Amino acid sequence: MLWHQKSFADRDKQGTLYIVPTPIGNLDDMTFRAVRILREADVIAAEDTRQTKKLLSHFDIHTPLVSYHEHNKYASGRQLVEWLKEGKTVALVSDAGMPGISDPGYELVAAALDERCRVVPLPGANAAVTALVASGLPTERFLFVGFLDRSKKEKREQLLSLKTARETLIFYEAPHRLKETLSVMYDVFGERRIALCRELTKRFEEFIRGDLSEAVAWAETADIRGEFCLIVEGARGGGHEAMQEEGAWWQPLSIVEHVDYYVQEQGLSVKEAAKQAAADRHMSKRDVYQEYHQQQEKKEFL
Repeated sequence: MLWHQKSFADRDKQGTLYIVPTPIGNLDDMTFRAVRILREADVIAAEDTRQTKKLLSHFDIHTPLVSYHEHNKYASGRQLVEWLKEGKTVALVSDAGMPGISDPGYELVAAALDERCRVVPLPGANAAVTALVASGLPTERFLFVGFLDRSKKEKREQLLSLKTARETLIFYEAPHRLKETLSVMYDVFGERRIALCRELTKRFEEFIRGDLSEAVAWAETADIRGEFCLIVEGARGGGHEAMQEEGAWWQPLSIVEHVDYYVQEQGLSVKEAAKQAAADRHMSKRDVYQEYHQQQEKKEFL
């Protein structure tokens, strides 16, 4: 059923959930409106209350704090929605940046809207867009990915699904995983332009711009510290080529099914079938061969 929210109409019995972005490093990026909303709210829902207390202390804000994070978001969310239904004002913040973007928030917003409580977003700090506009890469179309899976295998699969995307790609990455992520990106994407953006808005802010191969070489010897935002050039190939790969016949198949197709339908040996499947998927032959045999061993064990 269509629901028309008028964010600044006279308040009814339902409360308002404000989504309040906070600085990603430089406290001067806090807006006047964000400070006012945090002061006027009945309660602030924070990802890490210890971190948010530092922000509130800096701006002399004394609004009560409650915890709302990845591990308690459902239980805490129910209480927050009950307060909204009672007419209270709740301000949602994360440790830094925009709540809901690689941070808790979506579930609370959805639950509040289910109860027809107003959800009002404030504009403000966001690492992804901040990095994008300074990257030197196209900004007219972009795809925000956020953090990739920690597993190397899953990471590769995620990147393979993005290989033909024409949009500029935006990723977040932790320092201890950066080296591996760049290596897998280069293996999957090949040579592309990239901007590595570190410690945005902070004293040690850095932009490292160049090609993926250069970024991989840099990561081999660099002292990698701080959170990174990676801006990666989209696929350069012609539209027809991209469409062909997106509609590849083998996409619905698992790696095992892909190899078995070549064995059963074309009479190839497992070794040759793995080589062909690897070429189709733009993966290394060793990884495909290894995955195939691991899955076969699991079947035999079961």
